[in-house]
Amino acid sequence: MPVTLRLAVRDWDYLTPLALGDVRSSRLDLRVERVGTLVSHLGRTPDFDAAEISFSRYAQLRFEGDESVVGLPNFVMRGFRHRCVITTADSALRSLAELAGKRIGVTGWRDSGNTWTRAALRREGVGVEDARWYAGRLTEAHPVVDRLDGFGRPGRIEAAPGERPMMELLAEGGLDAVFTPFMPDGFFARDSGFRQVVTDFRHAETRYFAEVGYVPGMHLLGVKAEMLAEHPWIADELSEIVDESQRVWLAKRRKYADTTPWILDELARVSRDLPANWNRSGLSANAPMIADFAAELHAQGILPRLLSVAELFPLGDRMASPGTQAA
Repeated sequence: MPVTLRLAVRDWDYLTPLALGDVRSSRLDLRVERVGTLVSHLGRTPDFDAAEISFSRYAQLRFEGDESVVGLPNFVMRGFRHRCVITTADSALRSLAELAGKRIGVTGWRDSGNTWTRAALRREGVGVEDARWYAGRLTEAHPVVDRLDGFGRPGRIEAAPGERPMMELLAEGGLDAVFTPFMPDGFFARDSGFRQVVTDFRHAETRYFAEVGYVPGMHLLGVKAEMLAEHPWIADELSEIVDESQRVWLAKRRKYADTTPWILDELARVSRDLPANWNRSGLSANAPMIADFAAELHAQGILPRLLSVAELFPLGDRMASPGTQAA
């Protein structure tokens, strides 16, 4: 009889075949629940057995010795970060290096994506001490919560003035740039008044990939340790069916091409710019990226000690499993 596994994930398009049952496992009764906000601590919730989790917060758990959640080197959210630094349309800023000495807003200090974005700045010579940082909500629609997470330092890392939305501060000149994982509503309108700092971010990101060899991972799959203790094969099985869902979805995009009028051109460009296995799961394929992220967490002062790849992913490289089938 299949084992029931309750999985909480964001509404990523490539998980549609999994959610609809087009991809399934003979060993798992997978019950997918789409969530807008990540589960804060998978090990403490009674609602789920596995979930999409923050890489940064997972690393914090491992550092603290909390082994209630086991991370799988399957990064369900990846993305380059050069595109995630925005400014006003009339700003003189055109490169990440020009952010030295500037006032930069972030949506959460320890967030995995913002950690990777600061890493991109560090590669251009702009470290944490080289700018003034403000953590806050992106727009009025976002809640007022603690986004410093204990990392505030007067004069260096502070809350956004008056907890005002950072897009308002950016428009008024109170900030020079803002880090954002997702573009705010209206950003893509021709008259939005905003743009990316690096306008040709695709060129910058392909150059970055050529230098480091990976697309940064922000979120990964996590499974409760107690579930794996009882059914250790779940780690491989879950990772494989998520990967299969992505393969099925990509094949459908190549056939139906309905996402945008030029999706075929985009798919062709990706094939030229990146290797076919750019999003491959598994420890061996992702070890350099994992090691770099751990180094950034330490260098940026988020973790007081450098964690090894083995500490973060104790299961090792077990990512192949039988029993998966596409409907």
